[in-house]
Amino acid sequence: MGRGRSLARGKPKRPELPRVLVYCEGEETEEQYFKGLKAELRGIVNVQIGPTSGEPVGLVRDAVKHRNRAPESSSDRYTAYDEVWCVLDVEAPKPHPGLSQALATARSEGIKVALSNPCFELWLLLHFQFAGGYSTSKQAQKLLEQGDRCGYRADRKHLDYERLRPLHGEACAHAERLRESAPGMDAVRRNPWTDVDLLVGPLLRAKRG
Repeated sequence: MGRGRSLARGKPKRPELPRVLVYCEGEETEEQYFKGLKAELRGIVNVQIGPTSGEPVGLVRDAVKHRNRAPESSSDRYTAYDEVWCVLDVEAPKPHPGLSQALATARSEGIKVALSNPCFELWLLLHFQFAGGYSTSKQAQKLLEQGDRCGYRADRKHLDYERLRPLHGEACAHAERLRESAPGMDAVRRNPWTDVDLLVGPLLRAKRG
């Protein structure tokens, strides 16, 4: 090797990992969950969590803006995302205001939505049990608290992701069973409902190869 030759010269370029951008309505429970998932998938799928949270309409708009600027953004490595998702709640007993508009904007902009009725805590609960009965958002949170199964507490929104890892398969199966029990109904009308598994399931299958 000649003097001064770059050590990087001639190295094969590493293939770009699949890139998924996730914006979460909730700023605590959902963020903790997807940070855990991101760590689990490191080196397999590049999961990025959007920097903002909040009401559905604004969240979808933020996701659209982020997707559009990514190819020209240094923080996104000047690279587009393969998929962009928003994780939203219907809420119960009263649906979230603006939800219908947010869903319409997502459809028109090509943003995927992982929706839970009444709330994201239902998806977490399905890791431990099938939950086929109607519940309000507060009731779903209380059910998840029982037994300290994943360290969740509604008052402090704590979550221990490691307790969920071995139970992803059960959660996906339970979510699919919920949807199959009400064919033809969408998430806004069907409680309980979640399709978070449509986001999480393929990512975990990529890990298994």
